[in-house]
Amino acid sequence: MIRINQQLFIQEEEIQESFIRSSGPGGQNVNKVATAVQLRFDIARNRSLPDQIKRRLTKIGGKAINRDGVLTITARSNRSQERNRKEARERLISLIRRATLVPKAHKKTRVPFGSRLQRMDNKKKRGEVKSMRRRITLSKD
Repeated sequence: MIRINQQLFIQEEEIQESFIRSSGPGGQNVNKVATAVQLRFDIARNRSLPDQIKRRLTKIGGKAINRDGVLTITARSNRSQERNRKEARERLISLIRRATLVPKAHKKTRVPFGSRLQRMDNKKKRGEVKSMRRRITLSKD
């Protein structure tokens, strides 16, 4: 079991890991050993997470989630397979932790009437100043 927080756990069986060849540091080792980790977590079929967390996780995941609701995390920054595996799991855990946080409800506010009057008054004064800068035309009567 993988612990997310005090109440949430996900089963090891719910995570699929595949190892692929990585680019980047490693020299000849990169060409021979599959050190990069591709972690897949099926959000849609998951039984451990509540529905609200699944919805928020789907929103947070963005491009990492495909049409079938599978979250894919690729870790390839380290030279060893074990460190990449640990990094991918940590990223999954941090994403799920972010999904557990309930976003604060946005309260719609209005601009006070006095502020609106003051803004309109300032605009009027500014317009008068600008109109005073215009060229004066003398009329020939």
